[in-house]
Amino acid sequence: MNRLVRPILHPSLPVNLQRTLVAQAFRSSTPPRGCSFTEETLGGMPITRANCGGNNKGVILYLHGGGFIFGSPTTHRGIIGHLAKTSGCQVIAPDYRLAPEHPFPAALEDAEAVYQALLDDGVQASQIALAGDSAGGGLCLSLALKLRDGKRPLPSSITVFSPLVDLTHEQMHVPETEPVLQVRWLERNAHYYGGQEPLTNPLISPIFGDLSGLPPLLIQVGSEEVLLNDSERLANKAKRQDVQTTLEVFNSLWHVFQFHAGQLARAKAALQGAGAHIKRHLAG
Repeated sequence: MNRLVRPILHPSLPVNLQRTLVAQAFRSSTPPRGCSFTEETLGGMPITRANCGGNNKGVILYLHGGGFIFGSPTTHRGIIGHLAKTSGCQVIAPDYRLAPEHPFPAALEDAEAVYQALLDDGVQASQIALAGDSAGGGLCLSLALKLRDGKRPLPSSITVFSPLVDLTHEQMHVPETEPVLQVRWLERNAHYYGGQEPLTNPLISPIFGDLSGLPPLLIQVGSEEVLLNDSERLANKAKRQDVQTTLEVFNSLWHVFQFHAGQLARAKAALQGAGAHIKRHLAG
């Protein structure tokens, strides 16, 4: 899939064309057998609800990646399904609004609305976990910061895959090879998403926020991606601010390699570890 995705992620391609091509490329990422998906509405938002084998241990609110300009629960069915299986949880994936049509804070507002709807439906915060990849991983942290600052119940844990947490992109890792992302594409999307807001706003770039008081955090990242430094800086800052933090760097792997859980043994193992982290911190 990397060979299919990288040429698409070029700043010269129109956003609508990228959305169409990425949706086709992501068809190679498939969920495990026995998973079911239903399209519903929650908190006024369209969502996908994923179950795999009688999930009843808790609920994962999963925020998909795509640089804030593309992606959906449909493109992410593979990773969502595998995470449902390894965690024993039901997964709720919002189809949040995308930039440039809907810049910040639209995506954050949508994620918050679905989280609040879960609470309103009687799901305890201790039975909810946040998870996401890339831009969705950063969005998980932004949501957690907003919930904490509003003195609202926090989820039991946060799990992020290759999180995008610094949209200024001033401290990028430069690997020998980068099989997926292009820096100019990331920079363009940051301005699409940020709109008129400074990119140092912690609700846009959570690396600039105070992380103290956040739930246990698991970060998984590949060594061969430009966002490696985002993950390392996030882990270091979270640990300094007394957040229970685990950073797992997978040598020679690429951006959100977990998409390949159906074909790559190390991706499957990573999601098993993520599922274990989520189960460990759920109440009961």
